[in-house]
Amino acid sequence: MSDHKCPTCGRVFETRRGLGVHHSLKHEKRLPNRKCDRCDEEFYSEYEKKYCSDICHDKAVSYTGESNPNYRGGKSTTACELCGAEFDYYPSEKPGTYCSSCVEEESWRPTRDISGANNPRWSGGKITVECEICDASFKRHPGMINGEVTLCSRDCHATWLSDEFTGEGHPNWRGGGNAAYGKGWNAVREAALERDEYECVYCGVTAEKLGRNPDVHHIVPVRVFVETPVLIEQDAHTLDNVVSLCPACHRTAEFGRVSRAELRWRGGIARHVYPDGHGWGSKTVASPSSSAL
Repeated sequence: MSDHKCPTCGRVFETRRGLGVHHSLKHEKRLPNRKCDRCDEEFYSEYEKKYCSDICHDKAVSYTGESNPNYRGGKSTTACELCGAEFDYYPSEKPGTYCSSCVEEESWRPTRDISGANNPRWSGGKITVECEICDASFKRHPGMINGEVTLCSRDCHATWLSDEFTGEGHPNWRGGGNAAYGKGWNAVREAALERDEYECVYCGVTAEKLGRNPDVHHIVPVRVFVETPVLIEQDAHTLDNVVSLCPACHRTAEFGRVSRAELRWRGGIARHVYPDGHGWGSKTVASPSSSAL
């Protein structure tokens, strides 16, 4: 039976296993159990291992050329389609077409003309259309015409919105007296504008500044006349019951933020008796703060 001597303390053991257990417990180091295939240095490893370190592994094992598991025959040689020079390329990447010198010089690359009719998305270019509000002619791409109307400017767009989203055109519309005013209304409306010199009687802004005529507002609403048994809708259309207001002041009046007396006074309207009970019996136009109210 061969003896197994501890290389550190010289103690002899009958088995190598006993020596290994002793060295691990006594000297806190495992004995070598393998030998490096490259440098022949002994080392310990719990699993099968051919090399003592990564350095020995990298020096012993090559991944270049044919030693690489992904090797597909190396580079191929071909001629540049532009200058005819031969160059090498990897067939595994893509077919060789141009040499590196020609690739770096962009002058050989033609710039594709994709303007106008050469564009694959060309649909005929701009077309001439008319503005729904002012009838002005302007050009626009067909792809930009995707709504119900064509409008040439922000001002015309604002005017269109104001017209379309009033009354039944507004998403919050719940009904109301916004129907046509019937016979006599157009004549009274024109007469009121002429009387007020096409200006808002409340703030003084002119039709020229507005870019349109002011609105004509019923001081006593049409619905009051309609709801009075002895009167009809047309009875509301009298010059002493209407004043010219700009859109902003018109909204203010509609929401009741301006009194009827104030509107009559600013419009220079004499007293009259209306179905809402407000009486103006004198021809003298008084201030809304006077005792005549």
